[in-house]
Amino acid sequence: MTDSTPAGGARRSAALAFIFVTILIDVLSFGLIIPVLPHLIEQFAGGDTAHAAYWVAAFGFLFAAIQFVTSPIQGALSDRFGRRPVILISCLGLGLDFVFMALAPSLAWLLVGRIISGITSASFTTANAYVADVTPADKRAKSYGLLGAAFGVGFIVGPLIGGQLGEIDLRLPFWFAAGLALVNFCYGWFVLPESLPKEKRSARFDWSHANPLGSLVLLKRYPQVFGLAAVVFIANLAHYVYPSVFVLFADYQYQWGPREVSYVLAIVGVLNVIVQAGLVGRIVHAIGERRALIIGLCFGAVGFAIYGFANVGWVFLIGLPISAIWGLAAPSTQALITRQVGADVQGRIQGALMSLVSLAGIIGPAVFAGSFGYFIDDRAPVHLPGAPFLIASVLLCVAVGIAWRYARVPGPATPVVAAEAG
Repeated sequence: MTDSTPAGGARRSAALAFIFVTILIDVLSFGLIIPVLPHLIEQFAGGDTAHAAYWVAAFGFLFAAIQFVTSPIQGALSDRFGRRPVILISCLGLGLDFVFMALAPSLAWLLVGRIISGITSASFTTANAYVADVTPADKRAKSYGLLGAAFGVGFIVGPLIGGQLGEIDLRLPFWFAAGLALVNFCYGWFVLPESLPKEKRSARFDWSHANPLGSLVLLKRYPQVFGLAAVVFIANLAHYVYPSVFVLFADYQYQWGPREVSYVLAIVGVLNVIVQAGLVGRIVHAIGERRALIIGLCFGAVGFAIYGFANVGWVFLIGLPISAIWGLAAPSTQALITRQVGADVQGRIQGALMSLVSLAGIIGPAVFAGSFGYFIDDRAPVHLPGAPFLIASVLLCVAVGIAWRYARVPGPATPVVAAEAG
């Protein structure tokens, strides 16, 4: 949709506002259960912390694995049937699933609920395609920056509320999250317009691209998209250093407890919101997506290097505003990718990218947690607790090289039919 009339602009603004709210509520919903899910698992495990840690890891692995498989399916469905029904079904399914988890009588049933969460959390994939549908190409980076800001706000506010509710009852955050998701469904039912007209939809549901391997084949048909997809994968792999080792690293290296860690995470969230909502649009407008992407990756690499070598906490904190500039990279990458393809394939492309993000979530914890354990072990050749952050820094340097090669502003998007004909 590129309607430049005032009415078109108003419709576009209303649609983007709903997508922002959808992402915010979804992230809030997931953020609400972050502080309590491990404790609920521990409760089901009979209070055995070591046994619970194994199950927490299994929950995380299965969630990422399910999204790896289902994200391309969700994208293909949105290309065939439109964005609106996929987003609404996602919101409804997520709300009902949180009710299911709130009532789960055993660890096995809680695990089933978490698997369903992985299946129903389609809004992230489809929201990215929706933004590409309703936003002119030169304004997409700013819109994706706003979605990134929604993530930041959700992960600041969600855990804070969830922690307070969890003090009352471990299951209360699940009920609250269910209410948010179901309210979001009702709001969307009355407000959300369809962004993909019937004449621009895929002629059929494409099973060949509705699976992880098939989606990668689709990416290869667009060489620049394939290169930028590699940047997406590497950057998300590097990002998993935070959930994988930050809490353990901060405790080991700086003796930071839960309170200090929560303060640092809150600072990270605030800085992320400032960059995504306040700087992305201005900087991309001034220097373009390519330069913004490369600059963002470079700042991220420098920030991780500071973390890796920081022997004291105040040096680590210096890296926070530097690494926050990394937030320029993701919206710029998304904007460049969406320029390369037509509306009829946006959903499948976004599904393929989400599969890569999920794959990073499968691989990342093993890479970073494993390297952290190895380099603090007495048998390690060098004592280097910050090794995981240095690995992440190297990964972003690799991403800079790939982005330098593939980040180009293209001409008109190639229709998927023409791409398949080649």
